[in-house]
Amino acid sequence: MRIFDPHIHMTSRTTDDYEAMYDAGVRALVEPAFWLGQPRTTVGSFIDYFDALIGWERFRAAQFGIRHHCTIALNPKEANDPRCREVMEHLPRYLVKDGVVAVGETGYDSMTPEEDDILSQHLALAIEYELPALVHTPHRDKVTGTRRTLDVAIESGLPVEHLLVDHLNETCVDMVADSGAWMGFSIYPDTKMDEQRVVAIMQRIGLDRVIVNSAADWGRSDPLKTAKTGRAMLDAGFTAADVDRVLWQNPVDFYGQSGRLILDPVPGFEPERQGPDLFEGNSVLRGVASRREA
Repeated sequence: MRIFDPHIHMTSRTTDDYEAMYDAGVRALVEPAFWLGQPRTTVGSFIDYFDALIGWERFRAAQFGIRHHCTIALNPKEANDPRCREVMEHLPRYLVKDGVVAVGETGYDSMTPEEDDILSQHLALAIEYELPALVHTPHRDKVTGTRRTLDVAIESGLPVEHLLVDHLNETCVDMVADSGAWMGFSIYPDTKMDEQRVVAIMQRIGLDRVIVNSAADWGRSDPLKTAKTGRAMLDAGFTAADVDRVLWQNPVDFYGQSGRLILDPVPGFEPERQGPDLFEGNSVLRGVASRREA
């Protein structure tokens, strides 16, 4: 089964994770630019990080048969720091690079005027460079933050089909569905969504414009959550074609609007084997499946 993880921070993951992801069916991913767990103090630290995303991390993923893409932005948590805002002047030279498939992740953290300004600048760049935009909804007061995100996006003139609003949950998904934007769900232990909750949402609203990601990063997270969501979908009665739509075709359709996706097999790795069983030949996830069926 093919898996495209549309939001995962591989800079914070190990080579063991890459191996497990490939074994689970992951063949492509998008790594959004994000903060590193502590404040950056100079613009140079962003430049080094962006260079690593478009260079080293792309090379590292290919060693394990996975196509790596990224998005570029000033993260919302850092939009309030005057030491960081200068990086906005440097974004245009990265937004034309191979493998950069969107502007992001941008959006809100504390919903300050500074964040309003930086979000508007990011959306203007997405329009100028004809790229989709990945927008992060805040952890606090998510309903207000999501509504504000949609208002700013509409005012910007960004085509709604170019907008992915991420980290959604039951409290705010309907307003994004009604807007026509893409809906992102991070399957992340403790602080975001789990497999059963997102499956219940899909049963209610359908599969159109639904994006599922692991958002795995430095925290307690799991880079196999996409595959485990696929298993939960099958357990709930969705078909293998439904799983393929959510875990592969939908993220391809969204990020494919950039015109920069590379999805052919990495040289030296076998072409994708098609089949309805997500767990066939996969000892890690077969064990997960057997434990759930026991």
